[in-house]
Amino acid sequence: MERQGEEVHINTEDARSGENSNVVRYVLTIGLVLAILALSAIWISGALSAPQGERNGVVSNQATPQ
Repeated sequence: MERQGEEVHINTEDARSGENSNVVRYVLTIGLVLAILALSAIWISGALSAPQGERNGVVSNQATPQ
């Protein structure tokens, strides 16, 4: 950091107050992928274990044809 009159000039690393690494980006990406995989597994296992109705039977909550 240096002063030039009333102006203060700060280099990029001091202004950011830290290092410029991609660790946060990797953590967020891995977390997002794991969340998608977990929710997909829950959804697929629920769909596979759900009882399946007859394909040619009467559909519930509909009026019968006359």
